[in-house]
Amino acid sequence: MRNQKGFSLIELLIVVAIILIIAAIAIPSLLRAKISADESAAAASIRQISTAQISYAAAYPLVGYAATLATLGPADVSCSAGPNSTNACILDNVLSSGVKSGYSFVSVGSAGGSGNPNSQFFSGSAPNNYNVTGVRNFCMVTDGVLRINPGPAAIAPDYAGCAAYPIAQ
Repeated sequence: MRNQKGFSLIELLIVVAIILIIAAIAIPSLLRAKISADESAAAASIRQISTAQISYAAAYPLVGYAATLATLGPADVSCSAGPNSTNACILDNVLSSGVKSGYSFVSVGSAGGSGNPNSQFFSGSAPNNYNVTGVRNFCMVTDGVLRINPGPAAIAPDYAGCAAYPIAQ
């Protein structure tokens, strides 16, 4: 009788098949967990942007809410020039760039009439790659209520579009 050292081909194929079955079960769960984490980060970022808008309006009452998302951030990474009405240094440079954690962000302040301070704002987000980085859009308007749109639509176009979304639970 021959002395056997090592594994047979059948034994190795069985082990590989078991590993593939485990991977087929685990990978979709990991992807859903990543989507959930990205969506949580997006919702938190919308809240952070809205808080920054309120802080900006309090700091610069003649301007009202910031006209753009970039206005809420720094002109450079360190904000060495200090805060002013065009670069408020309230948000970090990553979020004020408009892209973070697989989501795109926008924030717009608007005035009731020409020459008036911006009296309302809209902040919105949408996944960069639907079904990979997220499956829901988030937005918030001046009332401070987080709303969601569970669909592949782009960022809500304006204040009224966001106000029509259902409230996030």
